[in-house]
Amino acid sequence: MLSKKIFVPIILILLFVIFSALFIVKQTEQALVLQFGDPIRVIKKPGLKIKIPIIQNAIFYDTRVLDFDAEVEEVILSDQKRLLVDAFIRYRIVDPLRFYQSVGNENGFKARVGGILSGSLRRVLGSDPLEVVLSVDRSELMEKIQEGIDVEAVNFGVKMVDVRIKRADLPKANSEAIFARMRAEREKEARQFRAEGSEESQIIKSKAEKERTVIIAEANKKSQTIRGEGDGESVRIYAEAFNKDKEFFAFYRSMEAYKKAFQDGEDDPTLILSPDSDFFKYFDKKSGK
Repeated sequence: MLSKKIFVPIILILLFVIFSALFIVKQTEQALVLQFGDPIRVIKKPGLKIKIPIIQNAIFYDTRVLDFDAEVEEVILSDQKRLLVDAFIRYRIVDPLRFYQSVGNENGFKARVGGILSGSLRRVLGSDPLEVVLSVDRSELMEKIQEGIDVEAVNFGVKMVDVRIKRADLPKANSEAIFARMRAEREKEARQFRAEGSEESQIIKSKAEKERTVIIAEANKKSQTIRGEGDGESVRIYAEAFNKDKEFFAFYRSMEAYKKAFQDGEDDPTLILSPDSDFFKYFDKKSGK
């Protein structure tokens, strides 16, 4: 009975020691074995590994590409404009031992590389104006920034994969000033376009009015010519008719005069004329004499 009571704790202790000595390195991990805080072994191959229980422990680092989003930095460019830059870094831990000895863990690395990135951004972007930073040449600036960080990253056991600017904005005060200037420029252009349009409109209207006046004058001239020709033809026809029978033409004209004198529906028209007037020469005698 006593031996059974002793055997069970021994089994439990052995199981604890076995499980404490075993650890697994995953496909996406690499391990660093420490003994009393000092690194003694680097493990990069995945699988089941063994360490000395209690006196040794393992820390793990990711082998995949990791991201680090830096704080937004205010950079003064060469043209004295201020720019808010939001950048990020992609990196991979290639030397766990150096990484542990230099920064300890990812938080320590981010604290160190954040300052390096800030200095590199200020140094590279500060040598160019805003037009270059916001142009297609920005990729060349990113390469210069990454080159500056690569030099320091080697000391951390890290390989830089990429450095990029996610966003570059002007500070609020600068944005409002630039917006006001752009709006003033657009309004100036609009006024110029309206003035040019008004001038062109006046030219077109003046030209159209001139053409209208010329057309109307030519039409009036042509109508007067046609009317004059018609009147001349009428006079000629009347003259020919008068010369054929002067007595009948005189009689016809007198009848037309009577017709006009006694029209308009008047019941008792009154004419004040001399009795021996030519107007009445056909009035009381059929012959007109």
